[in-house]
Amino acid sequence: MYKQLLRPIFFSFDPEKIHHFTFSLVKITSKIPGFKSIYRSLYVVEDPKLERKLFGLTFKNPVGLAAGFDKNAVLYNELANFGFGFIEIGTVTPKAQAGNPKKRLFRLKDDQGIINRMGFNNEGLERAIEQLKKNKGQLIIGGNIGKNTDTKPEDYTKDYLACFNALHPYVDYFVLNVSCPNVGSHAKLNDKDYLEELIGAVQNANKTFEKQKPIVLKIAPDLNNVQLDEIIQLVKDTNLDGVIASNTSTDRSGLKASPELLESIGNGGLSGQPVKEKSTAVIKYLSEKSNKAFPIIGVGGIHSAKDALEKIDAGATLVQVYTGFIYEGPSLIKRINKALLKR
Repeated sequence: MYKQLLRPIFFSFDPEKIHHFTFSLVKITSKIPGFKSIYRSLYVVEDPKLERKLFGLTFKNPVGLAAGFDKNAVLYNELANFGFGFIEIGTVTPKAQAGNPKKRLFRLKDDQGIINRMGFNNEGLERAIEQLKKNKGQLIIGGNIGKNTDTKPEDYTKDYLACFNALHPYVDYFVLNVSCPNVGSHAKLNDKDYLEELIGAVQNANKTFEKQKPIVLKIAPDLNNVQLDEIIQLVKDTNLDGVIASNTSTDRSGLKASPELLESIGNGGLSGQPVKEKSTAVIKYLSEKSNKAFPIIGVGGIHSAKDALEKIDAGATLVQVYTGFIYEGPSLIKRINKALLKR
């Protein structure tokens, strides 16, 4: 129904406008008596065999929603009825910010991809906390945190710490987002020395809480093997809890979209099917080279159950969807969980 009826309608409108419209639609329909049960009967698969224990947490199933979809934590309670095992909110920054100028979100229909240069648009830390206080405890919530665009380089760590300390009581795990290509000073955020400093500072803050929360690092899919070796060593040296592989890509090679279209779109991070193989290769390299020393959450180009299983076979313990959710609809989560049960 989604691909045949709803998607053609949704895809006839501006991507960002339809994103907000669908949020309102899900919010409103979820308040209508009986609709929550309908959503759950259509999309939720419950079976103890799907449970995954990771970071000291129990995930109902290994299929999550990646950060960037529910930036301000306004829809996670309703999205829990679509079959997800966990949802990652954010990226949250200390202060609210508008992000990059519009138009900043583009579909590549022939490639089943998306290019975005949103720029961490979000309503800020206080608004996220306000929403997270409404958590009905239906599933695991991750907090993806970053820095404000106008923050000076010497204050980057302060931004991450502000988000970490304030969100700590309200999320189950944290993601340090240092790999988004749509924010300023991208180079420093990927510098190994700075990452050690940032991770160390956040881990020290974590120790001040009675219950410590898992911390993972989200990395880019465009890293070469030398850089991936550095990530493996970084995880070992800092005792980081895990890695999310991967974020969006800046590579445009092999796309069906015309050079003219890509030039008209401009810069931004590429997600969806075009990054599937690259993301899976990163997962496989990290898993094999580290001898499975740390958990990996696999994300990037998951548009089918087969795609998800490939990520898991490559070494991912959990997977996340984003662009695939937009292209395939909520039945994708059910299909992945059903495929896992058949194994």
